[in-house]
Amino acid sequence: MGQLDGFLDRPGSRIAFADHGGPGRPIVLTHGAGMDHRMYDDQVRALAAAGYRPIVWDLRGHGESTLVGRRFTAEDAVGDLKALLASIGTEGAVLVGHSLGGNLSQAVIREAPLAAHGLVVIDASWNAGPLSAIERFALRIAAPSLAMIPARVLPGVMARASATTPAAVARTEEVFARMPKRVFLDVWRATASLITPEPGYRTPVPLGLMRGAEDRTGNISIAMRAWADAEGVVEHVIAGAGHIVTWDAPDAASTALLRILDGAAFRGRAS
Repeated sequence: MGQLDGFLDRPGSRIAFADHGGPGRPIVLTHGAGMDHRMYDDQVRALAAAGYRPIVWDLRGHGESTLVGRRFTAEDAVGDLKALLASIGTEGAVLVGHSLGGNLSQAVIREAPLAAHGLVVIDASWNAGPLSAIERFALRIAAPSLAMIPARVLPGVMARASATTPAAVARTEEVFARMPKRVFLDVWRATASLITPEPGYRTPVPLGLMRGAEDRTGNISIAMRAWADAEGVVEHVIAGAGHIVTWDAPDAASTALLRILDGAAFRGRAS
């Protein structure tokens, strides 16, 4: 979809974004760890064609956004998303987040329920959901385990674990390879830090959930199923797709996203 042409200066970063315009509701799409805004290229086209106003951006240290003089933290990334919402006039926006982007979007809604009209989470864990002892242990050892993988092979390992189709694996590996290993590990730690169980918490805005049927990342498949049951929403599961569902099955992912956004829950509140 071309380069990002908007910029927002933040402590330790210059955030790059693109507002594709449109007459409808703003849809702010946040990518996952190690990825960039291009993972949503197909969805941006579909959203624009349906009359929505798609907005994409790169997290600090990813894609076209910088990271200077400080390490990647969840606190900074959440602040970046909140600052982006405030700076470009996204009243009534729906936050759409994949993986880490989904965790960040959840965190923004949890901190500021009036910050957005709705939330769509794609292939991400449930921040407030319960964790078993095994899940807590797996979360704790994830970053140390990744640290043991040599930097030269880490992008390939992560890509093969994240995507199912050869084309998506190749694209994912190419994007992962751009990020230094030390930064990727900080991003992974930040992701884990956003998982903070809170029994009884329920999302205060309309909620949509989507994941690839073959997603084997962490506890995502278990957590999203439990989340859908707890909040009484439909879990949109895309056949044949892994963690990077927007590249494994772009058309099916776009169709599911539009189905969620066009649903009564998301249309029922004024912008």
